[in-house]
Amino acid sequence: MIKSLIDKILGKTPAKKRTSTAGGRSAKTPRIPTGKRVDVPASEHGIDVSLVDDRARKVVETLQEAGYEAYIVGGAVRDLILGHRPKDFDVATNATPEQVKGLFRRAFIIGRRFRIVHVVYGRGREHEVIEVSTFRAYLDANAAEQVAGNEKTSRKDLADKTHVVDASGRVLRDNVWGPQDQDAARRDFTVNAMYYDPHTGVVVDYHGGIKDAKKRVLRMIGDPETRYREDPVRIIRVVRFAAKLGFDIEPKTREPLQNMAELLANVPQSRLFDEMIKLLQTGHAQASLDQLRKQGLDRGVFPILDAVFDEARRHPGRDQFVQLALADTDRRVSEGKPVAPSFLLACLLWHDVLEHWKRNQAQGEPPFPALQSATDAVFDARIGDISGRGKLAADMREIWTMQPRFDRRSGNGPLTLVEQPRFRAGFDFLRLRAAANEADPELAKWWEDFSLADNNERRDLMDVARQQDLAKRQARVASGDTESAGAGDAPAKKRRRRRRKPAGEGGGAPVSAGGDAGGDAD
Repeated sequence: MIKSLIDKILGKTPAKKRTSTAGGRSAKTPRIPTGKRVDVPASEHGIDVSLVDDRARKVVETLQEAGYEAYIVGGAVRDLILGHRPKDFDVATNATPEQVKGLFRRAFIIGRRFRIVHVVYGRGREHEVIEVSTFRAYLDANAAEQVAGNEKTSRKDLADKTHVVDASGRVLRDNVWGPQDQDAARRDFTVNAMYYDPHTGVVVDYHGGIKDAKKRVLRMIGDPETRYREDPVRIIRVVRFAAKLGFDIEPKTREPLQNMAELLANVPQSRLFDEMIKLLQTGHAQASLDQLRKQGLDRGVFPILDAVFDEARRHPGRDQFVQLALADTDRRVSEGKPVAPSFLLACLLWHDVLEHWKRNQAQGEPPFPALQSATDAVFDARIGDISGRGKLAADMREIWTMQPRFDRRSGNGPLTLVEQPRFRAGFDFLRLRAAANEADPELAKWWEDFSLADNNERRDLMDVARQQDLAKRQARVASGDTESAGAGDAPAKKRRRRRRKPAGEGGGAPVSAGGDAGGDAD
């Protein structure tokens, strides 16, 4: 204060502690939580080198031989510390994206928000991508340029800029290169901020990540509220990692979650959708939903999951079906089998579609148009405008429209259906419905046998199906349930009989439009 008074008397201008940014906010030099570098040898961290991917090791060696620093980084190191074989390997280096790209035959610079390089090995389904990122500087959001909109609405303002945030402090651009200690500081959790050199066997640890990994604790680097504001998707990531790894969330990291969940409204729908898919398709779907509930994030975050958590619309059948679908997805992931997002989403939204479908038909819409409009309504309400929506909707609609076709086991219908490209997905959906008592288990067993049979066996199965259907109709008639007797497979036979009758009688009368509309809608 005395110095300020003297400066004022002498007419000196005091140095500014804050500088004005483009957004009109003041900025200060950030306190960087760089931590202290600790080089942990192989004798202490215990990583099994046989779990390290050869191609990731090759990328590191290529960069090091060219004179750059390079390490395996992030979740791969965390999984190696835990004794797991990582699914993906990322590499961090002090080489710029352009320098990385120049060292590899098949390398591509991608991304705007974070510019990274994909180094590609192999082709087709057997290809592998090693993601290479450049060490980034830790920059306080207060020191960044600010735009009023987001990635889509402010594209012109974002052009040629390296560090930009939106009005809430969410980072839209982060492409300022820096030293390794700052790169570690800007990562989210301590267990994701370790660097492994496969050549020397050393793990570089700035924030006690090895200790937290062994204690099975998720701890945010720096101030949790600031870090969530920089990237609200971290709110979802902490839930996903807690579920996937079975870790506890450190209290200071956990406390702001509910209050800051509203920041997710600023995140693009497509990115939130991708995070939700990761949440459900990493082999721990049920545990992820349990964590969402535990942290108070089970409503208002993902519209699709709102359909699952909606207490007012829950009933035992719906819950059982969803539980079976999640368990089936987890099982397939654990067995290394592919999991299509369209299948799981078709399961989660099935009862929403079913309700709309029934309502549309009750209002007089024909079955197939009623299903189409039901699908569109549910997509608008639960999924919104995301990239790839058209393909996703087409796959899901195909799964749903197969369900009534499974009831028809005569004529050429079964032979045509079993050859459909999406038959297996549709059948797996039927199988889940049968397990949840929404469909006849005998029907699911018949279709499984039919799909595996040769031509002669298929004809025998169709004969058996005709006899079973006839016996069911006769039983319903004998019990006096004439309405049900006319609501099963009988209408299809009656419609076919009515269509053939004019030609059989020689009348030559044209088939009515109403008769066609009542036939197969697929």
